[in-house]
Amino acid sequence: MNVIFNLPLYARLGLLLIAGFSLWLIFHDNSQPQQEANEIRRTSDYAMTDFTMIIMDINGEPARVIKGEEMAHFPQDDSTEIIQPVTQFLKPGQDTWIVSSEHGHTQGDAETILLTGNVIISNKDDPAFEMRTERLTLNTQNNTAYTELPVTIHSPQGVTDAVGLHAALDDETINLHSRVKGQYDAPAN
Repeated sequence: MNVIFNLPLYARLGLLLIAGFSLWLIFHDNSQPQQEANEIRRTSDYAMTDFTMIIMDINGEPARVIKGEEMAHFPQDDSTEIIQPVTQFLKPGQDTWIVSSEHGHTQGDAETILLTGNVIISNKDDPAFEMRTERLTLNTQNNTAYTELPVTIHSPQGVTDAVGLHAALDDETINLHSRVKGQYDAPAN
């Protein structure tokens, strides 16, 4: 006769629980710890703190000034992460635009930069003008900015809310995509 059948009921249930737990450990999806291990192994090949970079145009003139608290480059995917980036777009004879956020991410040659968290676009020459959103993509080659998220624009004339925006910083034009509503304060005469 089988020895297991001679065991008391509580012992048989205990063995059944141990066997079930063992099977769960064997077949359990452990991809989460592997993903965390991959993130831990992600290391930068260079990093900077409290930095200022000046990007020159084709003629050797300053085109952008980028400041930030931290910046790190990761060679595994050729990406760069920036904490608290502030960028000034410089163009002689035109307004200086300032774009800031909590976080910036770019890959490769940094033609596009994804900004997230309290993104603010302001005009250095007209500080009363300000655009705010939570996520913005900057195209550094064309000096354009766009988002599909809600945007709020503050100006001396009033406040405008919209969903989605495309801005050409060189031309100083802004296209709002949808759900545009605003309050315009007419100047007093």
